[in-house]
Amino acid sequence: MALAPPPHLLQTVNQIAGQLNSDECKTTAYLCGSPGADTSAADVKEMLRAQLVGGQIDDLFLVELLSELGRFDILRRSFGTSKGQVERALGSRHVLSKYRVLMASINVNLSSEDLRTIKFLLSHTLPQEKLDKAKTFLDVVVELEKLDEVSAERLDFVGQCLRNIGRIDLAKKVHSYQQSVGAPQLQPVAPRQISQQQTHANPVSQMHATPFSSPTPSHFGPRYQANQRQPCIPPGDMAVPVPRQQHCQRSLDEYKLRSDPRGLCLIIDCVGIDGEMLEQTFTALHFKVVLHKWLNVNDTCSFLRETSKWRQHQEADAFVCCIISRGNATDLLATDSHRAGLSLEVIRHLFAADACPMLAGKPKLFFIQRYSVQEPMPHADWNGELETDGIGAKSRLETVPVDADVFWSHCWTNEAQLERGDHRSAYLQALTDALHRGQRRKTHLVDIHTEVNGAVYDHNKRNPGATFYIDLKHTLRKNLYLS
Repeated sequence: MALAPPPHLLQTVNQIAGQLNSDECKTTAYLCGSPGADTSAADVKEMLRAQLVGGQIDDLFLVELLSELGRFDILRRSFGTSKGQVERALGSRHVLSKYRVLMASINVNLSSEDLRTIKFLLSHTLPQEKLDKAKTFLDVVVELEKLDEVSAERLDFVGQCLRNIGRIDLAKKVHSYQQSVGAPQLQPVAPRQISQQQTHANPVSQMHATPFSSPTPSHFGPRYQANQRQPCIPPGDMAVPVPRQQHCQRSLDEYKLRSDPRGLCLIIDCVGIDGEMLEQTFTALHFKVVLHKWLNVNDTCSFLRETSKWRQHQEADAFVCCIISRGNATDLLATDSHRAGLSLEVIRHLFAADACPMLAGKPKLFFIQRYSVQEPMPHADWNGELETDGIGAKSRLETVPVDADVFWSHCWTNEAQLERGDHRSAYLQALTDALHRGQRRKTHLVDIHTEVNGAVYDHNKRNPGATFYIDLKHTLRKNLYLS
C-alpha cells in the first residue's frame, strides 16, 4: 500500500496546475503518460494528485517536469531552486520518459508551418478528421502511437518525417535518442547533404517543405528576403531531407517505375542551350522525350496544356518537365521580351492531381533553369486561357508545390551569362552528370540532387561572377529511383 504523499507536495501540485497555460497542460499530460486533446488545468491537477497518491511520482518528478516545461519561475517559487541547481541535482537520474521528453522537445521547436507540412505529409497515414483536430505535434504523435507507427522503440517514422520537412536539427535529436537506447534506426544523416526546411539562405540550395515558397523575395516572404544575399554555405553543412532506406524497406517505400517508357519528359528550351543535353539524358532514363525550342509564352502555354491532357499519362509511372527560359521569381518569359510572363504557379497547377488526375499519385518532376531579367514583367492570368479542369483563380502568393508527389528543382542565374558564346548551365550540366551516375548506382533522386548541389557550389567558388542559385523542394511520399 502506497504511503500518503506529504501535504506540501499536494499543495505544490495545486499551485503548479494553476500556473500552466493550455499548451503546458497538454504537454504535462503527455509527459505523465495521460495525453488528452483538451487537457485543462483542473485535469492536470487531478492527474498529478492521483499519481502522487498512487506513488507513481514524487518531488523529483515534479522538479524535472517543470524543468522540461521551462517553467523555472515556478521551480524557484515552489522548490526554491534554480535551473542550474536542477540540472546538477538531476544529473543522469532522469525520471521522465526519455522518449516522451524527446517528443515534447520536438513539439516546442516546430513552427506552425512545420506542423502544417507534417500534417500534409501524413494525409495518407492518418484520417483527415484526426489531422484536422490535431493542433500540436503531440496530438499527431498520439494518433501515430495509436496506430503503432511510433513508439519509444520505433522512431524511424518520426525521423524521416522531420527530414522530409528539412528539420535536420530535430532529426538528429531522434537519431541521438535511438543511439542512446539502442533502438533500430535509419542510416545516419550523411555529411554532404542539403536542407529542405528552415531559411538558411544559400546561393546553392534553398529548400522548403511547406508552405513551399518560391525562390526569391517576392515569393519566399520576408524571412528569405532578409537573408537572400548571405554568402554560400558549404555543402558539408547541409543535410538530406529524405534518408536512404534500408534495402529491405526499399520495395515498400519507393515509387514503382516499370512502364516502358517510364513516362513523358517535356523539355521546353526557350534560349537554345542545353535542351539536347537533357533530351539525351532522359531518353537514356527510358522516358519518351518531347523537345520544343524557341517558344514564346503563348506556345509554351499551349504545349503545357496539351501535355497535361496527354492520354498516355494513364499508363505512365512518372512525368518530367524541364524548362529553360528567361524570367523572374514568379513568371517565365520564354522568348518574349515585352509581354506578360507565364506563372510558375500555373505550370504546377496544370499537373496537379485535380487538374491532371491521370498523374495522381505518380511522381511529377520539374527542373527549371531561369535566366533572371532585370526589368519587371507584367503579369497575365493564364488560368482562364488554360481552362484546365480543377484550376481556379489562385493567389500569386500561393506556394509551389503544394500537392503530393512533386519534385520541384528551380535554378536561377543572371541573364547576362547568355551573352557569353560558350555558356552552358552549370546546374543542368551537374544535373545530367548526376543523373547518369545515379542510373549506374541506383541512387535516390534527393541524393542525386545533393550531388548537383555540391557541383554547383564548387562552380560558384571557382566563378564568383557567375553564381547559380538552387531552390529545391518536394512532396515526394516515397523514395524515387530513376534507374
